[in-house]
Amino acid sequence: MKTLPSNRRQFLGTLSSVVAAPLLATAEAPAPSFPISCNAYNWSTFYGRQQKSWGQDLDACLADFAKTGIKAYEPSLNNPEEVRQLAPFLKKYGIAMPSIYVNSTLHKADEAEKSIAAILETAKAVKPLGTRIIVTNPNPIQWNGTALKNDAELITQAQSMEKLGQALRTLGLTLAYHTHDMELKAGAREFHHVMLNTTPQNVSFCFDVHWVYRGSGNSQVAVFDTLKLYGKRISELHIRQSVGGVWSETFTAEGDIDYPRLVRELNALHVRPQLVIEQCVEKNTPNTMDGVQAHIKDLAAIKAVFAPLL
Repeated sequence: MKTLPSNRRQFLGTLSSVVAAPLLATAEAPAPSFPISCNAYNWSTFYGRQQKSWGQDLDACLADFAKTGIKAYEPSLNNPEEVRQLAPFLKKYGIAMPSIYVNSTLHKADEAEKSIAAILETAKAVKPLGTRIIVTNPNPIQWNGTALKNDAELITQAQSMEKLGQALRTLGLTLAYHTHDMELKAGAREFHHVMLNTTPQNVSFCFDVHWVYRGSGNSQVAVFDTLKLYGKRISELHIRQSVGGVWSETFTAEGDIDYPRLVRELNALHVRPQLVIEQCVEKNTPNTMDGVQAHIKDLAAIKAVFAPLL
């Protein structure tokens, strides 16, 4: 079995032969009724603490995934070849792929054109097999107190996001903008510029709740203000909980983020995003179970908490 990268921004993608629901008519429309999904990044963190590499043995990895009862998967993809490599294993285990995560560099014009072309090639490869949402977090630049993308780069990035989103929409796909914590620094200028200078029709929002929380200085106020500002553009949720600022080993309603409130407010907005489990482990996370056990618990808890949206 060929070894493939397991880092989130390098890890291969997947392909699904199941689920082909209608595209969002606009970024404000209800999401298709896909099953609860799970990101590849979680698994790389659980495997990593066991000194294993997620993606090294694709058959064994997807066998573990299938044991959890989760029926959909969001991987990272770099190119159509990675799609072809993983496709047979997703078909073997009956796992859908409603969304994928792609790398991109969109703040420099020459690199943006290359990124857009590469993403469109990957998008064409996954569309026939059920994928409807393309998630990207354009090349986060680590904040050291001084160096972030400058104004010209932010303008280029937003223009490139709009161009990419429009091209994907012509293919019947939805682009979803994702952030980590860096985009929330310096007054969240990168995050807000992208959201305010792209259209809902071409750029939807992948709301990674905990990165917004952490990027805003562990602020639940920021989480719900973000929901108030951009809730109608949410096409996908990345779901992670922490307790005392540290990622919990499994998802729980009782933690730093009030997820029951989040569900109530999404329901009031009539927003039905694709739900993606991203409950990862970090340095001080308790270590009491493996990834299979943890994801079984995650799925049960998320089904309970998010029941009004299901």
